[in-house]
Amino acid sequence: MKFDNSSIERVEQFKYLGTTITDQNYIQEEIKSRMKLRNACYHSVQNLLSSRLISKTLKITKYRTIILPVVLYGCETWSLTLREERRQRVFENRVLRKVFGRKSDEVTGEWRKLHNEELNDLLSLPNIVRVVKSRRMRWAGNVARMGDDRGVHRVLVGKPEGKRLLGRPRRRWRIILSWIFRKLEGVVGTGWSWLRIGAGGGHLWVR
Repeated sequence: MKFDNSSIERVEQFKYLGTTITDQNYIQEEIKSRMKLRNACYHSVQNLLSSRLISKTLKITKYRTIILPVVLYGCETWSLTLREERRQRVFENRVLRKVFGRKSDEVTGEWRKLHNEELNDLLSLPNIVRVVKSRRMRWAGNVARMGDDRGVHRVLVGKPEGKRLLGRPRRRWRIILSWIFRKLEGVVGTGWSWLRIGAGGGHLWVR
């Protein structure tokens, strides 16, 4: 393709503002890219996470301020499958096991790894999947308050023409968001859409 006498190469994917964009609009490529970056970031600070000279509180702070922003950059627009959510939890538990170390078993007296439930109790903060859902809801509120003249608002509320391709449909961002709202107390049975909730119930995603 040419533009102002300049040739523009046609590619299947490219980076824009740090996010991987594909010609088929597959968010999975961006998630894979985030996974590679998170592993590199984790390995660069794992010695600090296991150090006995640093308090566990400071280690958790480092995780949430250094590693988590790399993992969740642009997560507001992700449509995670259950498999991808499990992978995110597995990664977070690996980091937490590095932070909290091993525990002496009360029965055998041997040192063992902490179970997932024990890690959740020690963290006492929203896990990584809940953080993704919270940011997604906050972004939904921002979009719902935008006017019709904003391109982002028109893309999300618009209905594309044409026929859907054969096969199982992909998880859509709006569908996942509606599932979350149905689980919230007071929303079940109201018939509200995510847009109406976004315009009239800001307290749902501000937290």
